[in-house]
Amino acid sequence: MSRTSAALQPPADAVQPVRHPDAPAPGELLGAHYGACFGCGDDQPHGLHLQARAGEGVSLTAEFTVQPAHQGAPGLAHGGVLTSALDETLGSLNWLLRTIAVTGRLETDFERPVPVGTTLYLEAEVTAVAGRKIYSTATGRVGGPDGPVAVRANALFIEVKVDHFVDHGRQEEIRAAMSDPDQVRRARAFEVNP
Repeated sequence: MSRTSAALQPPADAVQPVRHPDAPAPGELLGAHYGACFGCGDDQPHGLHLQARAGEGVSLTAEFTVQPAHQGAPGLAHGGVLTSALDETLGSLNWLLRTIAVTGRLETDFERPVPVGTTLYLEAEVTAVAGRKIYSTATGRVGGPDGPVAVRANALFIEVKVDHFVDHGRQEEIRAAMSDPDQVRRARAFEVNP
C-alpha cells in the first residue's frame, strides 16, 4: 500500500484540475513530444516507445511492452525503467492542461515483478493544482487494464516556461529540435498558455 510523503500532498488551497479546451480529445493518441525522448520517442532504439491516449477529464492511459534491453534482474524489468514509464505517463498529463512542466518529485511503489515481454498498462490523472505545482498519480498493471497493480507512483510537477529547456539543454539537441517542424508546432501549441 502506498504511503504518500507530505511533499506530495496538495496544500489546502489546491484546486481541482481543469482540462484545457484545446486538449486532445478522449481516446486520441498523444504521440511523442520529442523523437529522442527515452520514454515516448520513436528515435530511441532501446526506449520505452510508450504510447499515451487522452482520457476523460485530466486523465490518460498508456502502455509499453518490456523489452530485453529493459531488464535488471534476469528476465525482469529494471525498477528504474518502470519508474521511467510512470514518469513519462505522469508527464504526459500536462498535454491535457496545455502546460509545460517538469518532474519535481516522484515516488514509486513496486508491488510485483514485471517480466520481460509483459505489456504494462498505465493509468494516470492529475489530482490537484496549486499555483505552478501539479499533483498527479499513476498505476501500472500487468495482464490487462484490469489486471493486478505492479507499480504505482505519486508525483509533483512544476510548471516551467520553454526557456527552462533552452537554458539547461545541450545546444546541439536544442537546435535540432527547433529545426524540426513537428517540434516547433508542438511548442507553439503551448504559447496560448503563457
